[in-house]
Amino acid sequence: MQTYIQEEIPVLVDRFGRRHDYLRLSLTERCNLRCFYCMPEEGIPLRNKAHFMTGKEVLTMAETFTRLGVKKIRLTGGEPLVRKDAHQIIRNLGHLDAELAITTNAVLVDQYIDTFKEAGIRSVNVSLDSLQAERQAKISRRDYFERIIRNIFLLMDEGLKVKINMVVMKNINDDELIDFVELTKDNSLQVRFIEFMPFQGNRWNWANGIGLNDMMATFNNFYGRILKKQEQPNETARCYQVPGYKGSFGIISSVTQAFCSTCNRIRVTADGKMRNCLFADRETDLLTPLRTGEDITPLIVKTIQTKKATRAGLNTMADLNDPSRHEQNRSMVAIGG
Repeated sequence: MQTYIQEEIPVLVDRFGRRHDYLRLSLTERCNLRCFYCMPEEGIPLRNKAHFMTGKEVLTMAETFTRLGVKKIRLTGGEPLVRKDAHQIIRNLGHLDAELAITTNAVLVDQYIDTFKEAGIRSVNVSLDSLQAERQAKISRRDYFERIIRNIFLLMDEGLKVKINMVVMKNINDDELIDFVELTKDNSLQVRFIEFMPFQGNRWNWANGIGLNDMMATFNNFYGRILKKQEQPNETARCYQVPGYKGSFGIISSVTQAFCSTCNRIRVTADGKMRNCLFADRETDLLTPLRTGEDITPLIVKTIQTKKATRAGLNTMADLNDPSRHEQNRSMVAIGG
């Protein structure tokens, strides 16, 4: 008699067939920089630490998602390394059966190299928006440029894979596109150019943005020939390389050419709210039921099923240009980059 084994159905698959196996987990809303596209000029209200996940709750949350099929966890913030117990949290998460990575502004990276290695972190994304010290200080409202650059090269010297994330803004840093690509000439790193996105308090206007097509025109006009690289599954960036250069660059076109059809990302904020998308203004509270001993798995599965096809329902440029559609969203610093 022939028997059939029923294949296990992944539980974190949404209505559009997208399997979600990548968790972006924020450790804190606090940051030692004040980048204006991420944080309002007046800052955000500081809340009692009781509102946020403890180190043990961060681990429990991550364990729950890995049991549901998450294969990669990226720590975000705010700036994740300003959290006092970040060393222990990172080490604890390193024991999970998932790839562990981190996004940081690199100000404190030199204090965490050993911890990264102990936890198995091999990939570090660094946020840097200018290669000019004065301009970077103006964007971030803090002067840490030399330390950031030094720590980027420290990461590479220590054998870690580095990606530099640059938010491209018209008449602010768009004249540095070529300078950033030139970093990839002699260094095995990737630069990723990110379109300016709307969040609460960042006074977003697409008139200040630079889209993928305009960026590519700049690169093609300067270099003449650019190689298109094979992209990994669920990749957010369109990736390229200048012939003969050691590194590569990519463009994350969240505004002009969204990559939502292959999205596999889940977000959990530092205060334990689950979000389906950076653009979403709806959240699911996981921390409260977690603290009362409830099984949060049904909430996670249900939330995945409510995910929109594109940018949390912001389907057109008209939607994006309507402040009422995104001003209810959090500031990026309170979501996790």
